[in-house]
Amino acid sequence: MRLILLSGGAGKRLWPLSNTNRPKQFLPVLRHEGKAESMLQRVCRQLSDAGLAEALLFSASLGQRELIQGQVGDLAPILEEPERRDTFPAISLASAYLHSKEGCGPDEIVGVMPVDGYAEDSFFQALGKLPGVLADTGADLALLGVAPDSPADKFGYIVTQQPAGADGSLRVRAFVEKPSAARAQTLIDEGALWNCGVFVFRLGFLLGGLKQRGLPADYDELLGMYKLLPRQSFDIEVVERTKRIVAVPYQGRWKDIGTWNSLSEEMEQQVSGSGYVCPDSSGSRIVNELDIPVGVWRVPNIVVAAGPDGILVTDREASTGIKDMVDQVEITPRFKETGWGRKTVLTARHAGETESVTNRAVISAGRFIGYHEHGRRKEIWIVIAGAGEACIDGQTFPVEAGSVVVVEPGMKHALLAYSDLELIELQIGLKIEDSDIIRYAAPWMAKEGKGEEQNHEVPARR
Repeated sequence: MRLILLSGGAGKRLWPLSNTNRPKQFLPVLRHEGKAESMLQRVCRQLSDAGLAEALLFSASLGQRELIQGQVGDLAPILEEPERRDTFPAISLASAYLHSKEGCGPDEIVGVMPVDGYAEDSFFQALGKLPGVLADTGADLALLGVAPDSPADKFGYIVTQQPAGADGSLRVRAFVEKPSAARAQTLIDEGALWNCGVFVFRLGFLLGGLKQRGLPADYDELLGMYKLLPRQSFDIEVVERTKRIVAVPYQGRWKDIGTWNSLSEEMEQQVSGSGYVCPDSSGSRIVNELDIPVGVWRVPNIVVAAGPDGILVTDREASTGIKDMVDQVEITPRFKETGWGRKTVLTARHAGETESVTNRAVISAGRFIGYHEHGRRKEIWIVIAGAGEACIDGQTFPVEAGSVVVVEPGMKHALLAYSDLELIELQIGLKIEDSDIIRYAAPWMAKEGKGEEQNHEVPARR
């Protein structure tokens, strides 16, 4: 089975830690064997443990390539959407890629799942059985449906009909999108399942659907007309219009971590980061990415989330409604996770004709900021922790805590970390913008006989 992993999101539901630069699936707020883990890393680990990571393909929003590579390495090819247009265009483009670039035929089994679900390991074992169900039933689509544990009004429901087949699958009769709690309870009593967005199909089924819509099955052609594709979910555009569908019930635990309340339920500790929750504050949680401590004193059942983009204090149960508030208070994201590490904007000022930006950057051990130059700005690096190597116009030299490096406009420069390298970076120029950059092959990659860097990682220091 070829498995398409959907990674999108606008980064508003877990504000202020999530933003457009780092949607919720990249937040390292979960734990595994005592180490921090993001939702993306958890899902990829579970897929690997279930033997389903051999043929993955990421379908990601524009700008997520470095984020994915930084967290899971070169696990699978990454397709970035030219623009955000919902799941039907994203899945169609990924399917066209499998057909045109990977040589997959019409009988190839393709699975789709989001990377931000939270489930037990048995969920992935159930996913691995869907191709067999598709073959046995002759259906066009096979869905994995979760047996509900409450009449939740935030999920879609799969309405099934008895009896079940020998493989446990059920014919799908209808879909109901986010019903009221009362209506949801009625559906549950009738045997309905939560729609968790996980399904499989034969590649020829989707390619045939593209042809019926007058759309090409060739990847390059579809990519060129991507902005013309309907901005629609796959559920509405395809699933709800398909007649031959079966669903396989999953009886284990699954949830959508889309609110601070649902996330806090999975936190092993009351405090992530620097902070303290007093014993009289039962149910309260702190998630803090700042260097200053956060305290909660005798206030139960709240979440305090603090990061470079802001501070949120919310009642846990009411946290589902923060999205509208975020539209009013969010700022240009100050935190960015990249393939080489992470960067936080400390200050951004404009004085007369001169702009200045001060960043705090951490380059992960063994990784580097690629070789490049800027034409309209000067940079000053002040190393405050760690050790590494700088390259300025072809000359390399070591850097460590206390080192100061001045990079004038037009100078080629790169920076490699032997250990985690932390620095303050001051950018000064008439106009500071991302487009002011010319990239070159990194000197360390050239020594290894490689071309332009892809994952910002080099072999261990000799």
